[in-house]
Amino acid sequence: MERESMEFDVVIVGGGPAGLSAAIRLMQLAQEKDQELMVCVIEKGSEIGAHILSGAVVDPIALDELIPDWKEKGAPLNTPVVDNQHWVLSETGHKSLPHFMMPPLLSNDGMYTLSLGNLTRWLAEQAEALGVEIYPGFAGSEVLYHEDGRVKGVATGDMGVGRDGEQKAGYTPGMELHAKYTLFAEGCRGSLSKELEAKFALRENGQFQTYGIGIKELWDIDPSKHVPGRVIHTQGWPLGNTAGGGFIYHQENNQVAIGFVVTLDYENPYLSPFDEMQRFKTHPEVRKILEGGRRVAYGARAINEGGLQSVPKLYFPGGALVGCAAGFVNVPRIKGTHNAMKSAMLAAESAFDAIVAGSNGETELSSYEDAFKSSWIYKDLHKVRNARPALAKFGAKWGTLYAGFDMWMNTIGLGFMMPTLKHIHKDNEATKKAADCQPIDYPKPDGVISFDKLSSVFLSNTNHEEDQPIHLQLKDESIPVSVNWADYNGPEQRFCPAGVYEYVGEDGEEKRLQINAQNCVHCKTCDIKDITQNINWVVPEGGGGPNYPNM
Repeated sequence: MERESMEFDVVIVGGGPAGLSAAIRLMQLAQEKDQELMVCVIEKGSEIGAHILSGAVVDPIALDELIPDWKEKGAPLNTPVVDNQHWVLSETGHKSLPHFMMPPLLSNDGMYTLSLGNLTRWLAEQAEALGVEIYPGFAGSEVLYHEDGRVKGVATGDMGVGRDGEQKAGYTPGMELHAKYTLFAEGCRGSLSKELEAKFALRENGQFQTYGIGIKELWDIDPSKHVPGRVIHTQGWPLGNTAGGGFIYHQENNQVAIGFVVTLDYENPYLSPFDEMQRFKTHPEVRKILEGGRRVAYGARAINEGGLQSVPKLYFPGGALVGCAAGFVNVPRIKGTHNAMKSAMLAAESAFDAIVAGSNGETELSSYEDAFKSSWIYKDLHKVRNARPALAKFGAKWGTLYAGFDMWMNTIGLGFMMPTLKHIHKDNEATKKAADCQPIDYPKPDGVISFDKLSSVFLSNTNHEEDQPIHLQLKDESIPVSVNWADYNGPEQRFCPAGVYEYVGEDGEEKRLQINAQNCVHCKTCDIKDITQNINWVVPEGGGGPNYPNM
C-alpha cells in the first residue's frame, strides 16, 4: 500500500508549547497580511498535552507577546507565585537561603505555577480557532527530502505492524506531509531532530548538548498545609557531589507538584535518579508536606541543560529546530517554556516572510537565527551561560558557588569579565566503571511516601500496543551484556525511571537484557545516558506512551 500525501505551507512536528506557538504566530501573521496559509501540527501523544511534563513555574513573557489578552481568553495561569524559598538540605535538616543572597534573575516574581499540559491544551484551542489543523496520535517517524537534499516534510509512522515487522490485519501505511517549511518542535532529544543535527552538521560550530532527568509526581495534600503559589527549590541531600535538586510547587486545587532533577553526567553507575527522588521525599521537611496526602500522577522527562554553548545551528534547507528540540532551557532559573515559545514565534516569522516572498523552501531561514541572537532569549541564556559548565568542572558545591558569583557579575553589568566556560564531557562518557564506584543502598519504598517503579508507571497511564516493533533499538545486541553488564553492572536498570530495562538470568547463567518497551514513558534518558550510545530511541506507533492528565 502506497502512502498518501498532503500538502501544506508549514508542517510542525510536535504539539507542545513551542509547536503550537509557531502555529499560532503563523496564522496571526496570515490574518494580518490577508494571506492564505495552511498549517498542520502533528503530535505523537494520544491527545494534545498527553506527553507534556514540566514542573512548572512559567515566565509569561512569551505568552504576553503571543496572546496579549490571554487572561481574558481563560489561559490556565491561575496561581501566581507568592512565596519563593530555596532550601539547602542535610540528611535531617535544612537551611533556607535568604532571598537577598540570590541573584535577582532567579526571582520568581511575576511567574505562575501551573500544569504545562493544561496550558498546552489551551494553546491548541487558540490554534484551532485560527484555522490550524492539529493531528494528535500521529508520530513523525521519518524525515522526507527533496532530490536536492532539502527537507520536504515528514512521514507519520505506519499503524498495525507486528513485533516481527510483518503487517497485521489492520495495517495502515503512514501519511506523507509535504511542506514548504517543516519546523521540528519534538522537545528534548527528538529522534528526527537528532537525525537532522547529524545530516546537516548543525553542531559543527557549537558544543554538544548536556542533559538532566526530571522525575515528577503530583500530590493531593492536606488543605491545611497548602499555600497556593508557594515555590520551594532544594539542593544538597541526597545527591552529595552530583548536581541536581528538588522542587515543590504549591499549585491550585490543593495540589503540590514535587519533583527531582539529576544531571545525567553523574559518575556512579549505581546511582538511580528514580530512587534519589523517592529518598528525597523522605526528608523530614518534605515528608511534613506530603503526610496525609495522596499521590495522583507520576512521570519523567529529560531536560536540556547545555544552555547557550549547546544551541546548534537553528536552520537547515527546508526547515528549522524550535523549542527544546534545539535547547533553550535556563538551567539556574529552571525555566524553558518562555524561551521555547519565543524561539518558535521567531521561526514562524522567518518562515512566513520567506513564503510571502515566494519561496517554496529554497530560501533558508537564516533570519530566524539572526532574530534569536538579537532576542531576549539570547540575553536570558547569556547571563547564565556558565552555570551548568561550572557544576561539571568544579562539582556540585564549588560549582554552585562559582555559578552564583558569575550570575551576580552579570547582574551588576560585569559579566564580560567572566570567561565563557565549555562543557567538559558528554553525559554518557562521564560514567565510571562499577569496580571504581560504591553501590548505593536505597531504602525500600514504604508505599506511603516512597514507591516502586511499576506502581509509579501505572500512574502515568502509559500504554503501548504490545504487538508492535520495539521502539528502543539496539545497534548491537551483544553490547548490553559484554559492556554494560560486564563493566558497569547494567546501569540501564537504574537510569531508566520506568523499569524498561531488566537483566534476567538465574545465577550461573549468562545474563540477558530484557526490554519492557510497553513501560516506556518517553523520557529519552536511555538514548542519552547509555554508555556506548547503543540504544536508539525512535517513535512507537502513534498515540502510544504516557497519558498525563495535568502534568
